[in-house]
Amino acid sequence: MKELLEKLTASPEEKTFRLKARLEAAGPMTLWSKQTFLTCPHCERRATRQRWSESLYVCPNCGTYQPIGGYYRLSLLFDHGSFHELSVKTIQQDPLHFPGYAEKLSLQKRKTGLSEAAITATGRIGGMPVVAAVLDSRFFMGSMSAGVGERVTQAVEYASAKKWPLIIFSASGGARMQEGIFSLMQMAKTSAAIAEFSARGGLYISFLTHPTTGGVTASFASLGDIMLAEPGALIGFAGPRVIRQTLGIELPEGFQTSEYLEEHGFVDKIVPRSELRETMTQLLRLHTPKGQKV
Repeated sequence: MKELLEKLTASPEEKTFRLKARLEAAGPMTLWSKQTFLTCPHCERRATRQRWSESLYVCPNCGTYQPIGGYYRLSLLFDHGSFHELSVKTIQQDPLHFPGYAEKLSLQKRKTGLSEAAITATGRIGGMPVVAAVLDSRFFMGSMSAGVGERVTQAVEYASAKKWPLIIFSASGGARMQEGIFSLMQMAKTSAAIAEFSARGGLYISFLTHPTTGGVTASFASLGDIMLAEPGALIGFAGPRVIRQTLGIELPEGFQTSEYLEEHGFVDKIVPRSELRETMTQLLRLHTPKGQKV
């Protein structure tokens, strides 16, 4: 009855948000798919679509985490009816007129329904207002473009103006090579915005998902007051294969996984997907000043 009432009273924006979340779920694994059974790319075992959905797209057989879309991730986090997508400043997406880039951008937009690799929104978690940004790995592997940097910066500035906590979910292959120096400049831009936000006393929770690498790791993803990560996520600047080939050495077992980084103090806590909302609610309540209205 409660679910039916929520559907009937939901705003048009909330209905669109929920529809996007259902459609994208685990990205390429389920996008527009009509299959009853879905196969895990890691263990190659099958499970019903319902079991995948119930497990939040963590393999029911081997426990491997599948990438999920940005809207779906926010739907696991926000209170029902609280989602509001932030309007974004338009940024030229092909500043260098890189050969073939415009066509690839157009293809990515059609395939994912996204205009860029970052989604920014406000919402409530356990009744507490937050600003959230999510990098969506379906769009150019969540790579850092001028547009992504601008969206993240706008989200940080909005959180600062509202004096609300900031949560950023990172998933990235690094800088977007087709934008060259414009992409690399976003490292300084986003880091400066986070520094100003922190200087004003803002709470920033950085959540690292698989994979978080390159310029994103070397900038805003590593600057959280609280550092969280999903199980088994690859986190680092250069990937382990590049390091191994460059240095010619064998790396420790599990090197650059979230578990390894938690053990060595870079990650504060590994949070299973099923515990995401509960963990965020607890953290926000712990860091809400006594007497402050939520």
